[in-house]
Amino acid sequence: MRPDIEKNYRAVLAQIAEACERVGRDPSMVKLVAVSKTVGHEEIAAALSAGIRDFGENRTVQFNEKQELFPDANWHFIGSIQTNKIKDIVGRAALIHSVSSERALVAIARRAQALGVTQKLLIEVNVSGEESKDGIPTNQLDELLDRAEELEGIEVRGLMTMAPQGDIRASRAAFRGLRELRDSFISSYGASGRIRLRELSMGMSEDFSLAVEEGATIVRIGRNIWM
Repeated sequence: MRPDIEKNYRAVLAQIAEACERVGRDPSMVKLVAVSKTVGHEEIAAALSAGIRDFGENRTVQFNEKQELFPDANWHFIGSIQTNKIKDIVGRAALIHSVSSERALVAIARRAQALGVTQKLLIEVNVSGEESKDGIPTNQLDELLDRAEELEGIEVRGLMTMAPQGDIRASRAAFRGLRELRDSFISSYGASGRIRLRELSMGMSEDFSLAVEEGATIVRIGRNIWM
């Protein structure tokens, strides 16, 4: 049976609105990115018809293929970054979510400068400290932000994290930790120049309501849209 993508999308939006109401937030401040790595072109076309405009891919081949087929959508790159693949996403991604090293940061900046564009990106932070998670340790964020401020061709829009799965308390702690970490740097960098710490990309199908309650501005939803 083909999933009712529009119905699923409306249900997720309703859950986002309910989470916002619980903590006094405006639902319009939360962007839904539909993680489309497991679905084909028909599903994406249906999602666009339902009103979804932002999609996330974690592999460069599929990212480029789908972006070319659906150029009116906003395509986010959410996967681990390989420096030899940066040429395939810089200048094409509406937002790169997963920058977690100086090497990747510099490579993105160089490619963006060569193209004459400014690439928007997020720094991925391993708030939970799990070895299985990507992202820089929290105590290295200041160094990476200082480096980003020196580089032309990029704009750091905020932070991203992956929460522990299967543990509500640990997930909430990770989301709260990312928000508090972001807030601690806002006074240092403000909201101008190359560092604009406005976005918090956190929360997936199993925990996005918690993430919204803790301040997520972007949630990355896969299963709950396509199931």
